[in-house]
Parts: sequence; C-alpha cells; structure tokens
Amino acid sequence: MTELPHQLKEIYWRSRRGMLELELRLVPFVRDCFESLSEAEQAVYVEMLAEEDWQIFDWLQGRVRPESAAMRALLVKILAHRGKL
Repeated sequence: MTELPHQLKEIYWRSRRGMLELELRLVPFVRDCFESLSEAEQAVYVEMLAEEDWQIFDWLQGRVRPESAAMRALLVKILAHRGKL
C-alpha cells in the first residue's frame, strides 16, 4: 500500500470490507481518487460505508439503485475507476 495522508487512513480501513469483491473495488478507489472528490462526494462516500456489505454490493452490481442521486453519481465514479468486476 502506498502511504496515505493521516486523515485518509480511517476511510481506507473502513473501506476494507468482509466481502472481497467490495474490498477490491473500494480500497483502490479510496487510495487513488478520494482526495480528488468534492467535500460533498467525500461525505456521501463516508455515508455509503455505513451501509451493509450486501447493500453496497447490490448497488455496485446494478441490482438495486440507491434513492440518493448523489450516491448514484458516486457509484458511477467507483465503477469507472477500474471498470466493472
């Protein structure tokens, strides 16, 4: 892992999930993209981390759409970062 600024370490560790498929998607996104997100997008990301793994996975797989337009926009960025799994 490349060295992350101190303030990102908690977000990085919270992005490590119990589901490997999520970890493979979220950890690289945080490492590579989190700092370039707007404050509002960063807040949405933190809000997303409070969800259950299965919920985030369903969103990323397109099985379910989150109600929040901001969450949908963030998921598009996450998916675009490394392509679909």
